[in-house]
Amino acid sequence: KSGESQGNGLGATSALGAVFIVVNAALGAGLLNFPAAFSMAGGVAAGIALQMCMLIFIIGGLVILAYCSQASNERTYQEVVWAVCGKVPGVLCEVAIAVYTFGTCIAFLIIIGDQEDKIIAALVREPKEAGSSRWYMDRKFTISITAFLLILPLSIPKEIGFQKYASSLSVIGTWYVTAVIIIKYIWPDKELVPVEIPTSPSTWMAVFNAMPTICFGFQCHVSSVPVFNSMKQPEVKTWGAVVTAAMVIALFVYTGTGVCGFLTFGAGVEQDVLLSYPSNDIPVALARAFIILCVLTSYPILHFCGRAVLEGLWLRYTGVTVEEDVVRERRRRLLQTISWFLLTLLLALFIPDIGKVISVIGGLAACFIFVFPGLCLIQAKLSEIQETRAISWWAQVSYGVFMVTLGAFIFGQTTANAIFVDLTA
Repeated sequence: KSGESQGNGLGATSALGAVFIVVNAALGAGLLNFPAAFSMAGGVAAGIALQMCMLIFIIGGLVILAYCSQASNERTYQEVVWAVCGKVPGVLCEVAIAVYTFGTCIAFLIIIGDQEDKIIAALVREPKEAGSSRWYMDRKFTISITAFLLILPLSIPKEIGFQKYASSLSVIGTWYVTAVIIIKYIWPDKELVPVEIPTSPSTWMAVFNAMPTICFGFQCHVSSVPVFNSMKQPEVKTWGAVVTAAMVIALFVYTGTGVCGFLTFGAGVEQDVLLSYPSNDIPVALARAFIILCVLTSYPILHFCGRAVLEGLWLRYTGVTVEEDVVRERRRRLLQTISWFLLTLLLALFIPDIGKVISVIGGLAACFIFVFPGLCLIQAKLSEIQETRAISWWAQVSYGVFMVTLGAFIFGQTTANAIFVDLTA
């Protein structure tokens, strides 16, 4: 671990640098789903109110994680949960991270397919009557070829250092997409006429169905623990300011995209907002290219996190030490990477709707934002030795209990909804 901290026990990231890294971790392809989430929540007011309420807990969770990371002296999310909450929550947390990163990788491949469909449609002006499109325009073919040529080679390396150049590109990409959506709302195309624009939620449960998208969008908790530890002065107070600034920036980007995308298309907005725009629109085509780029660079990073967790579980289960011979490690890494890659690809080819995937992984994101930080807070407070328990102690424990309850509710409700709606549909 000395490599991360450059030998002096302290990291090299400034507070401002940390703000950007956290914003970068939060912003991403989840952006495309916010207009649909606003539509589901029942309009602009409900969507913004929901985000504001959840933001308090999202920031709270990030601060709790930093506090527990400092107290337990652990440097990653799952290690903090292991150290503070014990074995069972620790293993559950690792499994949740593996499933979450796996699901997100599937979502990324679906996004690539969605954007490529539209880009190809713009490039190849096919006569409508032909009916059958060419084999090389088939979505399964385009996703597969992109995945094999670009994603697989990026996913195999053991280290992930080369990704830092790519991530700055994806930040520019997400900002550009937001700008396009806002400009298209202010100066709409003549042919874009919004369907009815709901102003109140259809049912109160519909509001909760927008929660997984918001959780998926703001979930940067798993990657935030290493960021906190990489800071020059890793202090909980400074970190509080860092994550508040980062989440407010993310909030503006997501709200801008959500509101303008929703008001442009109303209730008829697609799960992936870019699919609602015509394919021959040049600025939107560029936005599509940026999103593909963003996703191409994010897939290997998520796969890397998922693979690290699986590797840890495997080593602990078999009792093998990390210092075993290199050949076996390389063989196992190749096997893990290729099976992960092929499974995500297969699932992406047969689940064309990204909304279905987001509803499942958004529920898991709620666990990282609410359940595990809440459990950590409760455990950290219970392990304090005090003669009398002050009011602040009770307040913090109650807050922890509320977070766990809220997270479990969102997770249960969205997962049940995803299973019932999607399996019966």
